[in-house]
Amino acid sequence: MSRMSTEPARVALNGPTMGTRWSALFFTEPGFDTETVRAALQAAVDEVDAQMSTWNAVSDLMRLNAAPTGAWVAVPTRLRAVLRLGLEIGRASGGAFDIGMGDAVAAWGFGPDAAAPTGIRAAMGARRRPAHEVLEIDGALVRKSAPIALDLNGIAKGYGVDRLTETLRDHGIDNALVGIDGEMRALGFRPDGAAWTIAVEAPDAGRRTPHSILALQNAAVATSGDYRHWVEVQGRRLSHTMDPARGAPLSAPPASVTVVARTCAEADGWATAFMVLGPERGATLARKSGLDALFLLRDEDGSASGVRVGRLFAEDPAAIALTDGR
Repeated sequence: MSRMSTEPARVALNGPTMGTRWSALFFTEPGFDTETVRAALQAAVDEVDAQMSTWNAVSDLMRLNAAPTGAWVAVPTRLRAVLRLGLEIGRASGGAFDIGMGDAVAAWGFGPDAAAPTGIRAAMGARRRPAHEVLEIDGALVRKSAPIALDLNGIAKGYGVDRLTETLRDHGIDNALVGIDGEMRALGFRPDGAAWTIAVEAPDAGRRTPHSILALQNAAVATSGDYRHWVEVQGRRLSHTMDPARGAPLSAPPASVTVVARTCAEADGWATAFMVLGPERGATLARKSGLDALFLLRDEDGSASGVRVGRLFAEDPAAIALTDGR
């Protein structure tokens, strides 16, 4: 048998999801049925989108949003899991991460419709309670005890990455790198036994360049920033991340926050929470929670300086950090 026939074949798959694309990179024996895996991966993210999208008027999330206050609504298992995690991070972050900001997200033009001044005024003037005080989950049922518009954009992509990972494992693939729009999860190792390398992007809207490099094994990373998705109001660029205290985009957010966690949904949600909290309060909570986080702040000369929390980001920004996914 030739040497080439025994070498693992590199497989790179991708497809559309949530307004962007998913990707999966892994190595298999030659002749592996990649099309079956591709279809399963696409079905996995399609299910997440069908349950959690605010762009789809008939998604399970929008059905829950449309239900009367006080009514118990049956929702799918995966949606309940994400709602429950969102409430946990919301409670742990003191409401900095709030899945009940759907009205503000839509009003400021980050949903399917353009920004609406009337909606903006209503969102900023609303007397709101955080979702973890309003939403109840009992078995397969969920209900709202007060009016609230749920939005899972700060966690659904991360969960989609976790579903990609689970789907690969279901097909016997234990070593892979998967992602959706920069939210990544590393499964096992590369064929040579090395960890998977992932770039932490510099917060530059004009180009894509790495700020630092992580080498991950069995761990996930997510970044929330102000430089990819924004609206411009009166000549001022505003981040897509909402401030629950104001019902409006963050006024002075970090340029970006990167979090490494066990799952990508957790990393995604915490990255958003730390954007809202900022580098001082966010770093304090990250240390308390045992999370690895990198806060990038813009200096006056346009460069980015960092506030680093945890062993992964304790080294020089150009260094490679390792994690075992603890």
